[in-house]
Amino acid sequence: MDLYVLDTSAIFAFSDQEKGADQVEALLKEATVGKCLLIACSISLMEVYYVTRMEEGEDKAAELVALVKSWPVEWIYPDERTLLQAGKLKAAYRLSIADALIAAVAKLRQAILVHKDPELANLADEVRLLNLPFKKKST
Repeated sequence: MDLYVLDTSAIFAFSDQEKGADQVEALLKEATVGKCLLIACSISLMEVYYVTRMEEGEDKAAELVALVKSWPVEWIYPDERTLLQAGKLKAAYRLSIADALIAAVAKLRQAILVHKDPELANLADEVRLLNLPFKKKST
């Protein structure tokens, strides 16, 4: 059975109905009926919360966190092995701490990383990727 890690960008793709939302929705439906397994790194909860709080306020942030926590997703809280793997990835690829942790979870669990972050596309030699349509950088 395939194992997928949802990056924060994939969570927002679904919650904000961006391009790629249909792919995330399909994975959520498959996980609900036991056709795949979904996991996410706990740092994504922080990212979902703070980004939504900054953009839409406390109530929306709490609402989105509650929604995401209701999904058929196992939340992974990093242990020392994951933190050290994240450090290796951060050093090698100059990732943010959050991206490094999420990628480390995917690598150590041999999972497919679902994302729409162009920076994570550089990890193709380290982690299996399911690339959602990338966001264009604003100028």
